[in-house]
Amino acid sequence: MATAQNNLSDYNASEVPSGKGLRVALVVSEWNAAITEGLCRGAEETLLAHEVAPEDISRINVPGSFELVYGCKTAQQKADAVIAIGSVIQGETKHFVFVCQGVTQGIVQLNLNAAVPVIFCVLTDNTLEQAQARSGGKHGNKGVEAAVAALKMAALNRL
Repeated sequence: MATAQNNLSDYNASEVPSGKGLRVALVVSEWNAAITEGLCRGAEETLLAHEVAPEDISRINVPGSFELVYGCKTAQQKADAVIAIGSVIQGETKHFVFVCQGVTQGIVQLNLNAAVPVIFCVLTDNTLEQAQARSGGKHGNKGVEAAVAALKMAALNRL
Protein backbone atom coordinates (compact mmCIF):
# COMPACT_ATOMS: atom_id res chain seq x y z
CA MET A 1 0.00 0.00 0.00
CA ALA A 2 1.40 3.39 -1.02
CA THR A 3 0.76 5.10 2.30
CA ALA A 4 2.09 2.27 4.46
CA GLN A 5 5.52 3.90 4.82
CA ASN A 6 4.46 7.51 4.27
CA ASN A 7 2.37 10.00 6.17
CA LEU A 8 0.20 12.09 3.85
CA SER A 9 0.63 15.12 6.13
CA ASP A 10 4.44 15.11 6.10
CA TYR A 11 6.14 17.58 3.78
CA ASN A 12 8.98 20.08 3.74
CA ALA A 13 7.30 23.48 4.20
CA SER A 14 10.33 25.29 2.80
CA GLU A 15 9.70 23.63 -0.58
CA VAL A 16 6.14 24.95 -0.84
CA PRO A 17 5.59 28.25 -2.67
CA SER A 18 3.68 31.02 -0.97
CA GLY A 19 -0.02 31.13 -1.65
CA LYS A 20 -0.18 34.89 -1.18
CA GLY A 21 -2.60 36.34 -3.71
CA LEU A 22 -3.84 32.94 -4.91
CA ARG A 23 -7.52 32.02 -5.04
CA VAL A 24 -8.13 28.36 -4.25
CA ALA A 25 -11.46 26.58 -4.55
CA LEU A 26 -12.30 23.51 -2.50
CA VAL A 27 -14.97 21.41 -4.20
CA VAL A 28 -16.27 19.03 -1.55
CA SER A 29 -18.49 15.97 -1.90
CA GLU A 30 -21.25 15.77 0.69
CA TRP A 31 -21.28 11.96 0.38
CA ASN A 32 -19.17 10.36 3.14
CA ALA A 33 -19.10 13.76 4.86
CA ALA A 34 -17.34 12.39 7.94
CA ILE A 35 -14.36 11.74 5.66
CA THR A 36 -14.61 14.69 3.28
CA GLU A 37 -14.90 17.23 6.10
CA GLY A 38 -11.60 15.98 7.54
CA LEU A 39 -9.94 16.23 4.13
CA CYS A 40 -11.33 19.74 3.63
CA ARG A 41 -10.12 20.84 7.05
CA GLY A 42 -6.61 19.54 6.31
CA ALA A 43 -6.53 21.34 2.96
CA GLU A 44 -7.83 24.62 4.35
CA GLU A 45 -5.43 24.66 7.31
CA THR A 46 -2.50 23.98 5.00
CA LEU A 47 -3.51 26.73 2.56
CA LEU A 48 -3.80 29.21 5.42
CA ALA A 49 -0.40 28.15 6.76
CA HIS A 50 1.09 29.02 3.36
CA GLU A 51 -0.37 32.54 3.19
CA VAL A 52 -3.56 31.98 1.22
CA ALA A 53 -5.94 34.59 2.65
CA PRO A 54 -9.13 33.20 4.22
CA GLU A 55 -11.23 35.26 1.82
CA ASP A 56 -9.37 33.70 -1.12
CA ILE A 57 -10.44 30.18 -0.16
CA SER A 58 -13.87 29.32 -1.51
CA ARG A 59 -15.91 26.19 -1.03
CA ILE A 60 -18.41 24.55 -3.32
CA ASN A 61 -20.39 21.58 -2.04
CA VAL A 62 -21.60 18.91 -4.46
CA PRO A 63 -23.82 15.92 -3.66
CA GLY A 64 -21.31 13.15 -4.39
CA SER A 65 -17.92 12.35 -5.85
CA PHE A 66 -19.26 11.93 -9.38
CA GLU A 67 -20.46 15.54 -9.28
CA LEU A 68 -16.99 16.80 -8.36
CA VAL A 69 -16.05 17.13 -12.03
CA TYR A 70 -18.81 19.63 -12.80
CA GLY A 71 -18.16 21.51 -9.56
CA CYS A 72 -14.45 21.75 -10.41
CA LYS A 73 -15.20 22.91 -13.94
CA THR A 74 -17.33 25.71 -12.50
CA ALA A 75 -14.68 26.59 -9.90
CA GLN A 76 -11.91 26.84 -12.52
CA GLN A 77 -13.52 30.04 -13.80
CA LYS A 78 -12.63 32.02 -10.65
CA ALA A 79 -9.69 30.22 -9.06
CA ASP A 80 -5.96 29.77 -9.51
CA ALA A 81 -6.20 26.16 -8.29
CA VAL A 82 -9.03 23.79 -7.48
CA ILE A 83 -8.99 20.83 -5.09
CA ALA A 84 -11.54 18.05 -5.70
CA ILE A 85 -12.34 16.47 -2.33
CA GLY A 86 -14.24 13.21 -2.20
CA SER A 87 -14.38 9.72 -0.74
CA VAL A 88 -15.57 6.60 -2.53
CA ILE A 89 -15.68 3.44 -0.44
CA GLN A 90 -15.98 -0.02 -2.01
CA GLY A 91 -19.45 -1.48 -1.75
CA GLU A 92 -21.10 -4.66 -2.93
CA THR A 93 -21.64 -3.53 -6.54
CA LYS A 94 -19.59 -2.24 -9.47
CA HIS A 95 -20.79 1.30 -8.72
CA PHE A 96 -17.46 1.93 -6.96
CA VAL A 97 -15.52 1.20 -10.15
CA PHE A 98 -17.70 3.38 -12.36
CA VAL A 99 -17.61 6.35 -9.98
CA CYS A 100 -13.84 6.11 -9.46
CA GLN A 101 -13.16 5.85 -13.19
CA GLY A 102 -15.56 8.66 -14.06
CA VAL A 103 -14.17 11.08 -11.50
CA THR A 104 -10.58 10.27 -12.38
CA GLN A 105 -11.10 10.68 -16.12
CA GLY A 106 -13.17 13.83 -15.62
CA ILE A 107 -10.45 15.49 -13.57
CA VAL A 108 -7.82 14.43 -16.10
CA GLN A 109 -9.86 16.14 -18.83
CA LEU A 110 -10.23 19.31 -16.78
CA ASN A 111 -6.47 19.45 -16.33
CA LEU A 112 -5.87 18.94 -20.05
CA ASN A 113 -8.45 21.48 -21.21
CA ALA A 114 -7.93 24.43 -18.86
CA ALA A 115 -5.05 26.46 -17.46
CA VAL A 116 -6.25 26.09 -13.87
CA PRO A 117 -5.01 22.92 -12.14
CA VAL A 118 -7.45 20.56 -10.47
CA ILE A 119 -5.91 18.49 -7.69
CA PHE A 120 -7.24 14.98 -7.08
CA CYS A 121 -8.07 14.60 -3.38
CA VAL A 122 -10.50 11.74 -3.79
CA LEU A 123 -9.99 8.75 -1.54
CA THR A 124 -10.84 5.43 -3.20
CA ASP A 125 -10.68 3.00 -0.31
CA ASN A 126 -11.88 -0.52 0.29
CA THR A 127 -13.14 0.22 3.82
CA LEU A 128 -14.29 3.07 6.01
CA GLU A 129 -11.32 2.41 8.28
CA GLN A 130 -8.91 3.02 5.38
CA ALA A 131 -10.65 6.29 4.57
CA GLN A 132 -10.48 7.39 8.21
CA ALA A 133 -6.76 6.60 8.30
CA ARG A 134 -6.19 8.91 5.31
CA SER A 135 -8.43 11.80 6.38
CA GLY A 136 -6.63 12.72 9.58
CA GLY A 137 -5.89 9.30 11.05
CA LYS A 138 -2.80 7.14 11.28
CA HIS A 139 -1.74 7.77 7.67
CA GLY A 140 -2.15 11.55 7.94
CA ASN A 141 -4.44 13.69 5.84
CA LYS A 142 -4.69 13.58 2.06
CA GLY A 143 -6.15 17.10 2.23
CA VAL A 144 -2.78 18.42 3.42
CA GLU A 145 -1.01 16.70 0.54
CA ALA A 146 -3.58 18.07 -1.94
CA ALA A 147 -3.16 21.64 -0.68
CA VAL A 148 0.62 21.41 -1.09
CA ALA A 149 0.12 20.09 -4.62
CA ALA A 150 -2.32 22.92 -5.41
CA LEU A 151 0.19 25.56 -4.31
CA LYS A 152 2.98 23.96 -6.33
CA MET A 153 0.83 23.62 -9.45
CA ALA A 154 -0.56 27.16 -9.20
CA ALA A 155 3.04 28.39 -9.01
CA LEU A 156 3.59 26.98 -12.51
CA ASN A 157 1.19 29.59 -13.87
CA ARG A 158 3.22 32.35 -12.22
CA LEU A 159 6.32 31.54 -14.30
